[in-house]
Amino acid sequence: MKTAPQITGRIRPRLNAGRGSRRWLSWRVALVGLLAAAVWTVHYERWTRASWSVPTDYYVDAMETLARLKAASEGDIVPLRPQIIERLGAPYGANWNAYPAPDKPLMLALGALVNLIGLYETANFGLMLAHITSALAFYFVARWMRCRWEWAAAGALLFAFAYHTVHRGLAHFSLVFTWTVPLGLLAVWIVAGSKRLSWRSGGAVVCGVAAIALGVSNPYNLFFWVQLMGWALVLQWFGGRRRPNLQIGGAAIALSAAAFAVMHAEGWLYVEDTRGLPLLARNYAGTEMYALKPVEMFIPPAYHRWEWLAFFGGRYTRWSGWRGEAFLPYLGIVGIAGFTLLALLVVRRVVRREPVPGQALSIGWVIAYSMIGGITNLLAFYAGFQVFRATNRVVVFISAIVLFFLVVRLSRWSAGWGRGWSLAVAGLVAGIGVWEQIPKGEGAADLKALVAAVQGDWAFGRELEAALPSGANIFQLPVLGFPEVQTPSKLDDYEHFRPYLVTSTLHFSYGAAKLRARSRWQRDLEARPMAEMVPRLEAYGFAALYINRKGYADRAESLLSELDRIGYSRRLQSPLGNQIVVFLRPATRPRLPLGEALTLGQGWHLRGDAGVRWAYDAAALSYYNHLPHPIAVDMSLTLIARDRRIVVFRQEGRALREIEVERGARSVRLAGVTVVPGLNRFFLSSPVPAARDPEAHNQLRAFGLKESVVFVKASETQPAAIAGRP
Repeated sequence: MKTAPQITGRIRPRLNAGRGSRRWLSWRVALVGLLAAAVWTVHYERWTRASWSVPTDYYVDAMETLARLKAASEGDIVPLRPQIIERLGAPYGANWNAYPAPDKPLMLALGALVNLIGLYETANFGLMLAHITSALAFYFVARWMRCRWEWAAAGALLFAFAYHTVHRGLAHFSLVFTWTVPLGLLAVWIVAGSKRLSWRSGGAVVCGVAAIALGVSNPYNLFFWVQLMGWALVLQWFGGRRRPNLQIGGAAIALSAAAFAVMHAEGWLYVEDTRGLPLLARNYAGTEMYALKPVEMFIPPAYHRWEWLAFFGGRYTRWSGWRGEAFLPYLGIVGIAGFTLLALLVVRRVVRREPVPGQALSIGWVIAYSMIGGITNLLAFYAGFQVFRATNRVVVFISAIVLFFLVVRLSRWSAGWGRGWSLAVAGLVAGIGVWEQIPKGEGAADLKALVAAVQGDWAFGRELEAALPSGANIFQLPVLGFPEVQTPSKLDDYEHFRPYLVTSTLHFSYGAAKLRARSRWQRDLEARPMAEMVPRLEAYGFAALYINRKGYADRAESLLSELDRIGYSRRLQSPLGNQIVVFLRPATRPRLPLGEALTLGQGWHLRGDAGVRWAYDAAALSYYNHLPHPIAVDMSLTLIARDRRIVVFRQEGRALREIEVERGARSVRLAGVTVVPGLNRFFLSSPVPAARDPEAHNQLRAFGLKESVVFVKASETQPAAIAGRP
């Protein structure tokens, strides 16, 4: 009887589906999609219209995902255009050009859907679509490799609902869309092993589609795929040297790079402050914390639905002390079985001195690269390559390879069975494997709290828009940067997005990029007492003050009392009581807010020491002039050094002042410094190199900045009508 070939063997260019069988093939594809949709619906209990109007998650990173969908629905996230989120970062708009946004085509498509069916309904549909597309992609590749359809379908469902994917949910929305991984692996295997590949073949089409899809989607998947495709080219170069394979594989990598460049063009086309601190802080410690720990592939989570497996996760939690995205690499019992089978096959072939399966070589490489203490840590430590710190995410490739290996083997072993037996066993394996990997559902109390939060926000948003004119600006407290910041008290990161999500006409101050001169004025203003802050906000045109009580240890009682004392008692409170909006009296001709200090950029140590930020090299500073004309400002700098040295203060490339600094802090004032519209760059440097400071754990230090103040004359600012951003 004819059996299906191994993955490591010759990859055939197309399915052998005759005219009469294509109808059944289409029916089976539809069945796989429907099964994936059914599993998702059952797991999240989305049976009614009301349940679809509640997102699966409404906390922390999920808020950012929802905000991106909202921004996409309002036309603010478009490739090759500046990423300015008009209703955030009021009154200027939030500049997200330096913050990479993956999956723009997906976000654009879902953004259009938001305007048709609603934000939370779209978020739910997007999550379901992620699992459907992953299942269909796996099924397509398995059938390409001549797996029996029932085993291809079983593997598709196991891959689509793998623990490392389904558990991420809305918080890691981009990582749930794993459909590019099976296509990418097929492209790698075609380039590595196909003897019939040509520019006009179906294999070339697969390589092109996979390259573009990976280039425009999650960068982690692209990063790992490029490595595997690179090894496929190496194999061809030192093996068969089939020219079409080398050409098509190289073209696929180039095509993926071009697609990636287009999707992230704003990162170098429109970024203003090229010497600004990175918005996403990455360091060597992170590459260890979030590296792949191979043991975690075989440890069930502590909150597994089966107690006898959750026991091992609980033990791991108690015994281990260095965990990043704990349990997410878990392969599931079917994946572990497939991994074990592959490992035994490798041992047998090594003993017999036979070639090792290609799947094992691929898994061996990605583990060697991604594991803690592996190549990723070497590159991070010696070359500073830290951007892809969470290498545990490579498990999606390991899982896919293991499942492909398993379904090919099972297709071969079941070739002599009757169709009914094969269907029954495949269904049993898929059912047990999927059920085991899917996390337990939310408890009734958690679900009730989620529904109350969502419904309360919708009611609060409607009241806000009814009480304020269209286009009104709202200043949010406490002031938070974006993205990824430490939040005060019990406030969650990204929680300031809540009023933005439930309105369509109001503008909010939150969302402006952190560590940037554009938003410096917000941090300066927050330090002022209410008696001074409120009049200035009114002069800037703000119609209301939004306060999240969770951001204050006393639930903002002292702040609200102070507002009462100065005559601002008209307010609106959310149904759950954590959000309060205090109404202001905005000026009819507002003026633009400007920063009162310089913003630190590259060249400074990230953490201060007793109120001093130390420079280790030529240190960048910046100031943003939001006015449409140049202005003259006075600047005051307070500097300190461990030894006597000269520090030069420059504006762009022009020296403004040489300052002699020593152990005692020295303040200097520079009068009449002209700052042009937009970003103005300044630099502090010393001709004497930085030295190791034994009093600061041998940290490299040149000089320190204790304080910077920018004085803007009232005559320099002019009232301007503000709508969104200037």
